Amino acid sequence: MDLVLGTMYFGTRTDEATSFALLDRFVQAGGRVLDTANCYSFWSSPTGHGGQSEAVLGRWLAANPGLRPELVIATKVGVEPTDDGGPEGLSARVIEREAGRSRERLGVDAIDLYWAHREDRSTDLEETVAAFGALVRDGAVRRLGVSNHPTWRVEQARSIAARLGVEPYTALQLTTSYVEPRPGAHVPGKDHRFGFVTDETVDYLQAHPEIDLWVYSPLVQGSYDRADRPFPEAYDHPGTTSRLAALHILARDRRVPASQVVLAWLVAKGWKPIVGVSSVEQLESALASDRIGLTPEELAVLR
Repeated sequence: MDLVLGTMYFGTRTDEATSFALLDRFVQAGGRVLDTANCYSFWSSPTGHGGQSEAVLGRWLAANPGLRPELVIATKVGVEPTDDGGPEGLSARVIEREAGRSRERLGVDAIDLYWAHREDRSTDLEETVAAFGALVRDGAVRRLGVSNHPTWRVEQARSIAARLGVEPYTALQLTTSYVEPRPGAHVPGKDHRFGFVTDETVDYLQAHPEIDLWVYSPLVQGSYDRADRPFPEAYDHPGTTSRLAALHILARDRRVPASQVVLAWLVAKGWKPIVGVSSVEQLESALASDRIGLTPEELAVLR
């Protein structure tokens, strides 16, 4: 299965019992990849700090000890607020400290994929790259990824890693979907300046097939299926109108929700959609997308 289960609100908006039910069902259906962050979700916590999602995952893993070898557990560093309110950043000290704290909360010896959550230009990039590489060298982390960074910084970091002889980033995490906002338009809730997939991103990935793309918020907070959640104004342009028309015709012919077609379309592109759900019903709908298998003719219609 190519879907990733996003666990952002586990332990805050999503209570532990529901979180466990979602994890159980995801794994039962064949899902094996879980995505979280050390900062999830500080904005929903009365403490103003994150760690709740990792802690819930750790308790679930402890209750299901035989599953750990089958799973890919990804977490992030760089955005957790400090006591003065600013982001922790990506200094060597922060990376080493937070990797240890994340492993402790998760109850794991090693993190399968460790993400640089957002760039930190106040820290020399070589320091950041070397610190991530040291974690892999020491066995604390198995693989490295980078989220919400401009492509040129990703390539610069990979070049530094090659020069230093350390593990490079081999995964990108950005947001995109079947429809996209107008260039330059502000999208509420999407405050990462370089958080969107662009044509340059796609070209870069084509030139570097060893790099995976993970896509967060692929369903635009339910806008494809829910009338009470219209697309943000930034998506209001002729391209959206024509693409949604093609999508809804195909979804009607297939007798499936439009969201399932969107997830299947992303998977067909070789990308990994991260699905964030708050109920087993929502999860079941996302899981059903794995059975759609769009034909070449359907993909041509969707483009």
